[in-house]
Amino acid sequence: MQHAATNASLLTRHWELDSANKQGIFTFRPHRENYLMGTYNSTPNSAPYRPFRPLNPDAKLSHGELAFQLGFKMKVLENPSNIPLDVWFGYTQRSFWQAGNREASSPFRETNYQPELMAVMPTNLNLLGLRMRFVNLGVDHQSNGQTSTLSRSWNRVYAQAGFERGNFTLLARVWKRLHESANDDDNPDIIRYMGRGDVKAAYQWNGHEFSLLTRYNFQSDKGAAQLGWAFPLVSNLKGYVQYFTGYGYSLIDYDAYQRVLGLGLLVAF
Repeated sequence: MQHAATNASLLTRHWELDSANKQGIFTFRPHRENYLMGTYNSTPNSAPYRPFRPLNPDAKLSHGELAFQLGFKMKVLENPSNIPLDVWFGYTQRSFWQAGNREASSPFRETNYQPELMAVMPTNLNLLGLRMRFVNLGVDHQSNGQTSTLSRSWNRVYAQAGFERGNFTLLARVWKRLHESANDDDNPDIIRYMGRGDVKAAYQWNGHEFSLLTRYNFQSDKGAAQLGWAFPLVSNLKGYVQYFTGYGYSLIDYDAYQRVLGLGLLVAF
């Protein structure tokens, strides 16, 4: 396995967009952020859980909880038949743990699972002063693994473009929800709150990374924004501050407006 060229751009290293950065297939790579943080939620969404707590109906969700995210990707095809295209499998898992809520037996409130398959093609176009480095055509499934009225899930196909200029990167994505029958659809109005795409901008400076993720549905006037700041501590371990405002902090909360502040640790691979 080759080592990625250290002088390559962030997107080139992350997606192995040129021959100098190819590292072969079936090895783990970082995908989305890997973090652990304590959070404070302005408006915990207790409503979905009330029917399942008959023995302790007064138990409420705590404003504070631990949130962690783990993500990886693995290349499964590299330049098949000499086509400039790599196919990746990715997996992301986010969990929300009411660790200090002893009244409710410190439950894992929610876990979201997101496998996806991605076909990434390198590009080299200049648009509005930015260099377009890749196009990603993907399909993903997102669910919380629950049953009955707690179940939330959806499937999407999407197209994403990656841009960069120096230490600045921009990822723009649009998606189409795949149809489900009325009997199988746990959240028929999820597009109203989650929109039809998202944009993520990030800037790296002196070991720090500042990021902004936004999504918005112009028809329903609903969306979300997430600010992130990762700052250096020791080696690959960074401090991490995150602020979220809007809808869809987790799948169970897709239609609940919340503001969440988090502080913790991020591992930068």
